[in-house]
Amino acid sequence: MSTGKPEQNQQSSATISLGDISVKQDSLLALQEQHYKITPSQAEFFKAQTGITDDKELKQHIFEVQEAAYKVAPYPCIVGFVFLHCQLAQVQGYNDILSIGRTRPDAIFLDIGCFLGTDIRKVVVDGFPANRVIGSDLHPEFGGLGHKLFGTTPDTFPGHFIPGDATDLAMLSVVPAFETAPDSPEPDLSSLTSLNPLHGRASAIHASNFFHLFSEAKQVHLARAFAGLLSPKAGSIICGGSFGLQEKGVKKDGALGSEFDMFCHSPQSWIELWDGVAFRKGLVEVDTSLTEEEVGGFKFWYLRWCVKRL
Repeated sequence: MSTGKPEQNQQSSATISLGDISVKQDSLLALQEQHYKITPSQAEFFKAQTGITDDKELKQHIFEVQEAAYKVAPYPCIVGFVFLHCQLAQVQGYNDILSIGRTRPDAIFLDIGCFLGTDIRKVVVDGFPANRVIGSDLHPEFGGLGHKLFGTTPDTFPGHFIPGDATDLAMLSVVPAFETAPDSPEPDLSSLTSLNPLHGRASAIHASNFFHLFSEAKQVHLARAFAGLLSPKAGSIICGGSFGLQEKGVKKDGALGSEFDMFCHSPQSWIELWDGVAFRKGLVEVDTSLTEEEVGGFKFWYLRWCVKRL
């Protein structure tokens, strides 16, 4: 999921801002049961995580969390139950991330724009140490709603949640990509109030359905900020997925018929952003794939990507 604070525009009480996207109040999508489509593997995952084994009871539980989350921030992807999907497991480099979790004692996994934490739960189930995972989202409420969705508490699930705006320098400042490992002691992950103490320490960073909420300039800023978080160890990864286009530019419609403009990269422009702008050229390898997909009858191009330190 993504960050982007839903506030009423001071110029017009009929406009809500989600990142750099402005959405008209009267164009907000209604929650509809027809969009609930859970696959057998997703049902198995959520039943195992929540302890709710009855299909109808699980569906009602998911609906309740969905409604509460939509009141916090009316992202179209909430309407489409995107949080039922593990975005991370579909991106390039997922197996590498799991290998990092198994082989690096100092490994840290960071999910930015984590929403309810589905990807965090999945990566822990698949073997990444729970006390070494961190989720971050603009909305503090999503931390509690994530625990509600999965039937846990901060005591029973040792992963960490750091709320904050990733475009705020107090939360995440831009520093040059590290060439050598930080020489300071690792911070206490459980006491972090911003991402800045993690500069040069994140072994794997995930950001899906995040970048396309921001302007081209802010996407450059965020890419540079993420580069400064990444560990300089070879194989460290930044990965995710975003709406894309065959040629970079502004996409004129959102998901499931929602109406807003968003800036989308092409595979080539995305590679150029990371290899030569966010990182010194030749410091990373960037893999991308652009596929045409469909959700609820809405067709779109989706860009999955992986940035790996060499």
